[in-house]
Amino acid sequence: MLPVRYLLLSLLLFTPLAVSPALAAHKPAGWSFAASGDSRNCGNLVMPAIAAAVQADGDRFYWHLGDLRRIRGVDEDYVRESRYANSVPTLADYWTGAWSDFLVHQVRPFGSTPFFLGIGNHETIEPKTREEFRTTFATLLNRNELARQRRADAAPSTPGMPPPTYYHWVIDGVDFINLDNATADSFDAEQLRWFDGIVARDLHDRHIRTLVVGMHEALPHSLAAGHSMCASDGGIQSGEHVYARLVDARKRGKRVYILASHSHYYLENLYATDYWRDPRHGGVVLPGWIVGTAGAVRYPLPIEVIPGPGARAHVYGYLAGLVGVDGAIDFRFHELAEADLQRALPGDYTPRDAEFCFVENPPFDRMGTSAPAPACLVQGQDNQVRRRTHPEQLTLGDHEDDRLRDTRNERHGPRGGFL
Repeated sequence: MLPVRYLLLSLLLFTPLAVSPALAAHKPAGWSFAASGDSRNCGNLVMPAIAAAVQADGDRFYWHLGDLRRIRGVDEDYVRESRYANSVPTLADYWTGAWSDFLVHQVRPFGSTPFFLGIGNHETIEPKTREEFRTTFATLLNRNELARQRRADAAPSTPGMPPPTYYHWVIDGVDFINLDNATADSFDAEQLRWFDGIVARDLHDRHIRTLVVGMHEALPHSLAAGHSMCASDGGIQSGEHVYARLVDARKRGKRVYILASHSHYYLENLYATDYWRDPRHGGVVLPGWIVGTAGAVRYPLPIEVIPGPGARAHVYGYLAGLVGVDGAIDFRFHELAEADLQRALPGDYTPRDAEFCFVENPPFDRMGTSAPAPACLVQGQDNQVRRRTHPEQLTLGDHEDDRLRDTRNERHGPRGGFL
C-alpha cells in the first residue's frame, strides 16, 4: 500500500482542472513545448532541472516518453534520498514506492505546466504491469486535455476502467500522438486500428497541419536499430506500418515529426538510413529524434554514428520544439550542465548527489562502445540478436549494479555501517 502522504499529494497535484492555465496563457502563434524520456537511475535530480528550464522558457507542456524508474533494481537516486541516510531500501520497499516517488520528485517540480506521460519497457518489468501503470497514473492519462479530446473523438470507453496508454491531443492545428510499444517491442492490433483512424481523420481535416508522433522505442530501420522495434518480428511489422502511414500523411501535405527515447543519448536525423531512402520502402526520410536524456544511465552512440551537434552521448537534457504559425516545428536540444542540477536540487539530496549523477552515471570513460547496429531481424532471430546487441547488456549491465553498490558504500560503508 502506498504511503498516505504520497496518495494525498498525488490527488492535490493531478486533479484535472477545467482549463489548464499554462495552455490558456499562450497564443496560437510561436509557442514551444518540451520532450524527453528515460528518467530512471538519476531522474530525481535531472527532471527538476528540466522542469526549471521548461518553466523559464514558458513551454506549453512537457512530454515524457517513458522509462520512469529502473524497476529491475533500485535506482541510484532513490537510494541516495536523505530518508535512507542510515539504511538501505529493500527491493520490495522500492517496488512499492518507486512510482509514487516519481510523482513527488519528477512530476511535482513542473507545477502547473501540463505533464503528458508515455510508457516505456521498464514500466512493464516484473512486478510492474501496464495495468498497474494505467491505474497509478490514471489522472495523468486522463488529463483534462486528453479527456476532452476523447469526447471530441467519440472514443469508446469502459466505465470504471482507467484510460489507455496511447492517446492524442490537438493544439493549434498540431496533433500530438502518444503511442505504446512498451511490450514485445511493438504496437498491438487494436492500437494500430486506433492510430490509422486518427491519421485518416487528420488527413481530411484542413485545420490539422502537423503530426508529432511520440513513443518509447524508435521505429525500425533507424540509426538506432540495435535498440529499437527491430528487436522483434511484431515490432518490425507494426513499426513499418506506422512509418508507412506517416509517409502517406507527409505526401498528402502534412508535416510529420517522430520522437522516441529508449536509447540514452541524443540523436537527430534518426531515419536517415538506406532502408528508408529506398523507393521500395517509400523513399521518404521522415524527421526523427532520440532523446533518452532525462536521467537514465548514459549509453554510447551507435558505432556507425559520428558524434557532433546532432549526435551527443553522455548528456542530460530535453528536446525543445518551437511551433511556427504554419505548423513547422524547429527542434533544438537543450543540454543541462551540472550547475542546472545543483540549482534545482531537491531538499532531500545533497550537492554531492547531483555531482554523482552528473559525473558518474556512468563516468564517461566507462561508457564503453556499442555493437554495430544489425539490419532488422528476420523471423526467429529476435531473441538471439537482442541478447547480442542490447546496449545496456553489452556495455553497462555489469556496471549498473557496481555503481549502485558504490553508492551504498559511499553512504553506509562496505558492510552497511553509516559513514
